[in-house]
Amino acid sequence: MIYFDNSATSFPKPPQVAEAVSNAINTMGAPNRGAYSLSISASKLMFLAREEVAKIFNAENPLQIAFSSGATESLNTAINGLLTTDDHVITTVTEHNSVLRPLYRIGCELSFINCDDKGVLIFDDMKKLLKSNTKAVVANHVSNVTGNATDIRFLSKFCADNGLYLILDCAQSAGRSKIDASIADIICFTGHKSLFGPQGTGGLIVKEGLLINPLKVGGAGHHSSDKEHPETMPDRLEAGIQNCHSIAGLLAGINFINQIGIEKIIAKELSLAARFIDGVSSSKNIKLCGDFSQKGRGPVVSLLLDGYGSSELTEILANEWGIATRPGKHCAPLLHKALKTDKTGLTRFSFSWFNTFEEIDFAIEALHKI
Repeated sequence: MIYFDNSATSFPKPPQVAEAVSNAINTMGAPNRGAYSLSISASKLMFLAREEVAKIFNAENPLQIAFSSGATESLNTAINGLLTTDDHVITTVTEHNSVLRPLYRIGCELSFINCDDKGVLIFDDMKKLLKSNTKAVVANHVSNVTGNATDIRFLSKFCADNGLYLILDCAQSAGRSKIDASIADIICFTGHKSLFGPQGTGGLIVKEGLLINPLKVGGAGHHSSDKEHPETMPDRLEAGIQNCHSIAGLLAGINFINQIGIEKIIAKELSLAARFIDGVSSSKNIKLCGDFSQKGRGPVVSLLLDGYGSSELTEILANEWGIATRPGKHCAPLLHKALKTDKTGLTRFSFSWFNTFEEIDFAIEALHKI
């Protein structure tokens, strides 16, 4: 099988990821729960993982990193822990449902930054969206549909100038973009995409001094007589026993990135995407969605083939050509509505370090023959 669904979850993983998970299962107990060797080894692993995540995001204090089950839990934690029904929030039409649905559920007032026909966000009238109760901007860094990159420097300055919090969804960019943690108040990331970790890993990086109401409370391993959950990070957002076995795999994935070099990984993935774009753009029957001239974009290409729904095309690619892609609306309904693909959906190709140029050429041939 040729795997082009890396925006959903990266595959394959570096072999050392599975080895690290297996080793952790056999050598680690509950972190921060005892003075015996199994607990101590788990505690050391957790802190080392925080240190390596901090380096990826250029974060000053590893203790401001709380691990979670992934970007969805991280975004739910950030949104529910910081915002209330009385707040006004600015977000974008390019957001994933992991942002939209928590905002809808809170019932806060929402304003949306629109995009052009290529899915590029339009910031011209941002100030007109401000209200007296505006509290935060919530936005993705890289779209999981178009691969377009958001101008997060602009958003960071806009929030700083207007006294707003910035919550950044880095599910698609962590590990394949250089991101400075200081650019946002909260950065939410997942571990199982371009960080090459196992599913069920991710986290939040929280600006020092910002107190978030935890999504869940319970055991923290200390101050057990207190009625309230601890305020200190990372315990504030890590109730219960953490998934240290999978976090060991996440650490191995990050070490793999460091071994190769993030710049080298980014360059190859973008080269793969560029070759694919060049190969299919000559067909008048293929519509590509996105701004492929952008710097900092992700290695994601979504397309529509005349005469085929996205699910039909994906089935043909899988069953007749052995190519794995992702059809549909990609949990981003407002963006598909803006792109006028909400009825057809799009077929998404997303590339990884482990893909080859031969695989790209094979996919190009498949699409032309179809």
